[in-house]
Amino acid sequence: MKIPIILQSHIVPEGAGKARLSDYAIQVFTLIPSRKGIKKAIQRGEILVDGEPAETGRWVQPGMQLDWVKKDSKASKHFELKLEVTYEDEQMAVVIKPAGLVVSGNQFRTLENALAFNLNPAGSVDALNHPIPVHRLDAPTSGLVLVSKTRHAQVALSRQFQEQKIEKHYCAVAIGQLSEQGFFDADVDGKTAYTTYDTEGFVPSLTNEYLSLVHLYPKTGRTHQLRRHLADAGHPIMGDKLYGSTAHILKKKGLFLSAIGLKFQHPKTGEPVDINIPIPNKFQTLMDREERRWKKFKTSF
Repeated sequence: MKIPIILQSHIVPEGAGKARLSDYAIQVFTLIPSRKGIKKAIQRGEILVDGEPAETGRWVQPGMQLDWVKKDSKASKHFELKLEVTYEDEQMAVVIKPAGLVVSGNQFRTLENALAFNLNPAGSVDALNHPIPVHRLDAPTSGLVLVSKTRHAQVALSRQFQEQKIEKHYCAVAIGQLSEQGFFDADVDGKTAYTTYDTEGFVPSLTNEYLSLVHLYPKTGRTHQLRRHLADAGHPIMGDKLYGSTAHILKKKGLFLSAIGLKFQHPKTGEPVDINIPIPNKFQTLMDREERRWKKFKTSF
């Protein structure tokens, strides 16, 4: 039988106030991010009292030894897809998700299942069984995804997302001519949503009047926020099958939306990290092609 790895131990001191295990453990095992997480860990048998699993309602007594352990878990599927890794250390990584690939789920072909093939294993005691994405991108959206390799990184980065401390930068090709800069603040699914933007440029288009290359900075993280904000404003993203129209779909070109920038605090050192990648080539290629077609058509008359 394999012995569980002890992640953290604690001896309840004399004079500790009367408390149930679930209430006391959340003060001790601070890498578990919430009361719900503590209860789940207890239910899974990952928090031991004097070496034995215990119930959430057990009363904690002075002298008890509490251990948070990592139990063996089912290995992740191993999808051998080569990814571009833009940053990696012992705690975390940043990878580029290709357009069309889902981040995680029950499928075999997911970003999560490809991470172990591309990243080095963490050597620390709180290493996760396999690297885990900290956030999601829509399947048709390409770009940067933060990945945790340790429990500490998973908790710290997740908290930064929850507290809206991570700055996200996207780029898109939108239908129509947007103003030089502005914001969208329409609610999404009844929840407040806010996005600022600035327009890098626009070109005339025979089929869409204009196309705009726009930089987007979501301040909240609602489902499909950028796609819905632009569509609701009358400027759907090129290639958006869900919120655009069939006239905006280019065969085998996909969605023209990419996550190209992330700013956050390193989960271990607290130092600022600023990751950026170039705008996908297909974005400028589309803009240039549309402008050439428009000029050719105009000069033929």
